[in-house]
Amino acid sequence: MEENPFVFGKAVEGRFFTDRMKDAEHLEANLTHGINTILISPRRWGKTSLVKKVISNVTRPDIKIIYVDIFSCKSEYDFYRQLATAIIQQTSSKIEEWMITAKEFLSRLITKVSFSPDSIQEYALSFEFPDKDSSEQDILQLPERIAQKKGLRLVICLDEFQQIAEFQDSITFQKKLRSVWQHQQNVSYCLFGSKRHLMTELFSDTSNPFYKFGDMMFLKKIPTEEWIPFICRKYQETGKIITEKQAERICKVTENLSSYVQHLSWIVWYKANPVTTNEMIELSIDELLEQNKVFFQREIEGLTELQLNLLKAVANGVDTGFSKKEIIKKYRLESSANVQGVKKAMIKKDLIDVDGSVITFNDPIFKLWIKRNIPNL
Repeated sequence: MEENPFVFGKAVEGRFFTDRMKDAEHLEANLTHGINTILISPRRWGKTSLVKKVISNVTRPDIKIIYVDIFSCKSEYDFYRQLATAIIQQTSSKIEEWMITAKEFLSRLITKVSFSPDSIQEYALSFEFPDKDSSEQDILQLPERIAQKKGLRLVICLDEFQQIAEFQDSITFQKKLRSVWQHQQNVSYCLFGSKRHLMTELFSDTSNPFYKFGDMMFLKKIPTEEWIPFICRKYQETGKIITEKQAERICKVTENLSSYVQHLSWIVWYKANPVTTNEMIELSIDELLEQNKVFFQREIEGLTELQLNLLKAVANGVDTGFSKKEIIKKYRLESSANVQGVKKAMIKKDLIDVDGSVITFNDPIFKLWIKRNIPNL
């Protein structure tokens, strides 16, 4: 059997990537010209895939791009350790060079190197900070000093950057970062994350240290007219058949959200034998809902009745007019003041997005699950 031509649940690369030509060109131009970039969009829209695609496209010998995922970082110390490890590892080719680099540039730190038990190529650094302020400065200046010594320009791509907003005394930490980063001449930064409201707040709020730090790119969904030929071509390349109308149905149900388009296409592809029927698509939608049921049930367990009522209203197609008495009464939202509080809580939980007065779900499959499984009020 042919390999399934769709990928989900991880960064999409190579032939599995759906071209975002304009976004890729914009981002690549920024990265190669030393422009700090902030990439913002909701979860599962393909930010990480786009960044990794662009990284693979940049082949200039004078530019080195460092990718760092800080999702697991819960503190400043975690951040420094993760950043230093990635920079040293990705700018050095041999283990001896890693050790020399750490000793040369982080000499004021007591540095320990721990290796993965299954590969000497994987390691992590740990530190003791004899002088905390100086040690932190050493790590933040590490990419600039390495770039100067090696005659390179470095680009540091920090995934899940919104994590720093959760650190203790986050504003002070942000000030430390910006005070160093804004003066570096040979290093630029690409900062992106999966919680749009936190990322937007970090870079759009005039009171925050990272206000106007760089070029803000708001990633949009891949339009249906680009998804349809991509889906049809992948089926054709693997000896299966799907119509444009059926591909459009996949896009409509998933609301063009990249991860879900790939996931649903993946399920349908397995059912096609080799022709795709409409029934296969509907069965695949049911299967996608079932696969995510545990996650969705967990999401609603911690919700109040008012919060769940608001989600039910949005799932039923109500996206504006929440101050109207008939909507408040129908969905038992109590008052327009309560609606405002519930909206803020749902935005913080990253379940909805608000554009002006319009409320939308961040997860279209969760919306469909709510509509099908939560009883009408």
